Amino acid sequence: MKIHDLITTTEALTDLCERLSKSEFVAVDTEFMRENTYWPELCLVQIANTEEAAAIDPLASGIDLTPLLNLMCENDEVLKVFHAGGQDVEIIVNLTGKTPYPIFDTQISMMAVSQSEQIGYANLVETWLGITVDKGARFTDWSRRPLTERQIEYAIGDVTHLSVIFPKILQKLIKTERGNWLNAEMEKLADASNYIIDPDNSWKRIRSPGRNPTVLGRLKALAAWREGEAQHKNIPRGRIMRDETLADIASHPPKKQADLGKVRGLSAAWKDNDIGKRMMKVIAEAEPLPKEEMPLKMKRGAPLGKEGALVADLLKLLLKIRAREIDVAPRLLTRADEMEALAAGVRELKVLEGWRYDVFGKDALELVEGKLAFAVQDGKLKMTHIDDMQASMEEALAAE
Repeated sequence: MKIHDLITTTEALTDLCERLSKSEFVAVDTEFMRENTYWPELCLVQIANTEEAAAIDPLASGIDLTPLLNLMCENDEVLKVFHAGGQDVEIIVNLTGKTPYPIFDTQISMMAVSQSEQIGYANLVETWLGITVDKGARFTDWSRRPLTERQIEYAIGDVTHLSVIFPKILQKLIKTERGNWLNAEMEKLADASNYIIDPDNSWKRIRSPGRNPTVLGRLKALAAWREGEAQHKNIPRGRIMRDETLADIASHPPKKQADLGKVRGLSAAWKDNDIGKRMMKVIAEAEPLPKEEMPLKMKRGAPLGKEGALVADLLKLLLKIRAREIDVAPRLLTRADEMEALAAGVRELKVLEGWRYDVFGKDALELVEGKLAFAVQDGKLKMTHIDDMQASMEEALAAE
């Protein structure tokens, strides 16, 4: 594979993207910094196909990333392959408003061909190629220039290995006929709305302080205000105020600005500075959360009563057994909250639809309905249908 020198000009980038546009797929990775900013700062882009690889310097003077962004978002003939690509995709969405398409994530795909739920890149390379990745440059400040040869070599390795691993994973997906299992996950990764932050929805990420509409209304207003302040200043939202502090203020709002100096998590300066004044205005104008926006309250234990938690535990055991049997990550089949809902009597669930129902949901439903049981065979815990158990017992009695 040909490894190019660091690309720092629009001309070289255009030539590279023109060649890559004829590929079936490209492996992509980015290096960025976001410790001190709200928006991630793109510092390096690595890209490769089966024949060539390069690192692109987006901080180079005068470089125009349009050829690269067009390849990512406008060329639907080339598959874009990432590993744990959520933050990489977020950066591209911030730059273009679009996601790379079509898209494939090797971390997600590993859930369908193994029991690995969030396999890291180093472990992925070790598993498929038997190569130990040099982690020496992973804590690099990628915004500093010039970059060393070791840093660039480390960064490009992320895509050269990925370009070799992807066809192997694809071959296994085809062999096991599990490619369609990943469709919903890849579609979610390709949905730009998942990366666009709506300040009015930011309160939903904060642990809710009860279900009082007045408190939740303040929480929503304060979270939206904090998001706007952080975006305007381009600093992490936690630098404005931590989630815990924001939730506490929503639950116990200060009566006057001078009281802010006594709030844990805020500096004494808030009692008379402009940002404190702005926040007090938000608190004063906050309205109760409308009924239609109130978070759903999960019915726990009904109709199974106090036994619901035990049933959920049995479902989790069933999930472990089935995941082991078919060599798939449990999280791809279902999640804990969904199993709790199933135990509580909810039936409109993803696990009871499509391929998930076929490989797990059907058995899970039968367990809840008392048609499935656990048995130990040859020292291993397995599932067995009640009817089959009864038939075996009758045959054994008849043979005596």
